[in-house]
Order: sequence, then C-alpha cells, then structure tokens
Amino acid sequence: MNKFLVAFVIAALYALHQDVWLWRMARPLVFGVLPIGLAWHAAYCLAVALLMWWLTRVAWPAHLEDGQ
Repeated sequence: MNKFLVAFVIAALYALHQDVWLWRMARPLVFGVLPIGLAWHAAYCLAVALLMWWLTRVAWPAHLEDGQ
C-alpha cells in the first residue's frame, strides 16, 4: 500500500478531530437529542475505528506474521 496514502488519511482524520467550528454550538440537535458536537465525535469515533480496521488490512507489517 502506498505509504503516502496511509499517512494522508491519518493526517486528514487527525485534522478533522480539531472541530473548532462546533465548539460554541449546541444546536441543531441530531435525532432531536444529540448536540451537534457530540454527534460529530460519535461519527468521528466510528471513522477512526474503520481507519484502524483498514490499517490492519493494508499496512500491517508482514514480518510480524512469520512466527519468529
């Protein structure tokens, strides 16, 4: 896998974690109950979990699977 693509995706998700545009807002409510910032972080957590799954599939070092 292209190391540049892996690094870019990690950097992009890191940048998206800095949600300065939602710091001062409690409205709108997502699904009528979640403040927008909390909904953003819930979606972010799912995205990071998917990123970690993807990284184990495409960027896992092969020498760790050799057994020795």
